[in-house]
Amino acid sequence: MNKQDLVNAVADASGLTKADAGKAVEATFEAITGTLKKGGEVRLVGFGTFGVAKRKASTGRNPRTGEPMTIKASTQPKFKAGKALKDAVN
Repeated sequence: MNKQDLVNAVADASGLTKADAGKAVEATFEAITGTLKKGGEVRLVGFGTFGVAKRKASTGRNPRTGEPMTIKASTQPKFKAGKALKDAVN
């Protein structure tokens, strides 16, 4: 499922127009992204939790040359599925 499929599914399930469903989906993504940018987490009970994880700087190897290189520290988004989602998939 891609973003347009999601918009269509939301429109069908909610009775909204596709334009309104698109705005709702986009607003949801923006709200989650904004919260994660601030270092917060988004808990959707029954679905899962979006959060951020800090990765330390490390050393690796360039796969082409084999030379050691430094991989800088970064912040990565993460998602942990909730129990209801896990149960629905299994």
